[in-house]
Amino acid sequence: MSEAAVIYAHEHGDLKVPFTYRVPGGRYQAVKAEGWPASLASFPLGQWIADNRRFYARGDMDEDRIAQLEKLGMIWSHFDVAWEEGLSAARGWAAEAGHLLAPLDATFQGYRVGIWLKNARAAARKAAEIEQRRAEGLPVESSAGALSDERREQLEDIDPSWCPSWPVEWQRAFHLVRLHLEEVGGTLPTEPGEVVHQGEDLGRWVRSVRLGWENLTTVQQWMCEQVLGIEPAAEDEKPPPRRTQADKWALNYQAARQYYEREGHLQVPRKHIERITVGDDQVERELRLGAWTSNQRSRAATLTPERVEQLSAIGMRWT
Repeated sequence: MSEAAVIYAHEHGDLKVPFTYRVPGGRYQAVKAEGWPASLASFPLGQWIADNRRFYARGDMDEDRIAQLEKLGMIWSHFDVAWEEGLSAARGWAAEAGHLLAPLDATFQGYRVGIWLKNARAAARKAAEIEQRRAEGLPVESSAGALSDERREQLEDIDPSWCPSWPVEWQRAFHLVRLHLEEVGGTLPTEPGEVVHQGEDLGRWVRSVRLGWENLTTVQQWMCEQVLGIEPAAEDEKPPPRRTQADKWALNYQAARQYYEREGHLQVPRKHIERITVGDDQVERELRLGAWTSNQRSRAATLTPERVEQLSAIGMRWT
């Protein structure tokens, strides 16, 4: 039923027909209203297209028929069809969002465009790795699964930043902050909850960028500074570094030594709180020394020899 293919191609511009698609069917008037001849009502065009792809793959189709279908926009490969479907969904999503940095759960008209883009980025990175190996004169076992230059260009035409070197989440927030600045006129959000756009807390992101400046690449730092006007946080803005387990042990040991020098022993009551001053600014801290010494005693077998020796030197009784 090539007539059905001709009409579909005229209406849609191609022959990317879903497998389950049938010509609108039913009563004569309903079919005519859709612009289809009544004789084609309920014709399974999607299955007919799939059958022709199988005939083509087996070499059972004459050249004239091949030329006719290709003129109508036929795509012979199932993989090509899947790519075109994903690309179409990506274009649709980007048209609404303004970028192609979709989160993983993003969909467009039911199509899981976020997953599709994740796979496309993985294919693009594989292509880049292959290109790098070839440039270094290293062997390349297979290019299977690598994104072609043509397909990469198709995605770059939609959004040049679709596949960044850093996490997509970072690039998406960067893009949304830039859009916000262009729309609002230079007001940079700096506090969490101040501006939320497309589900992204832009103020929280800006703060994380300023506090984590040294963790960014040189390119990211340039982008934030020159494009968004973000500056790294000053030292007095940064929160105090989190204490490591070693730092905590040393602090409690300082309290234990202070207790020993004052009391002459380390038989600390279970509920005892020891106050010590720490740091150059002499901040006073309260430590649950009784509970800590009890825990050290019960964990003696797992302590390092150095720590056992330090505690023994200030009167720790292990039994």
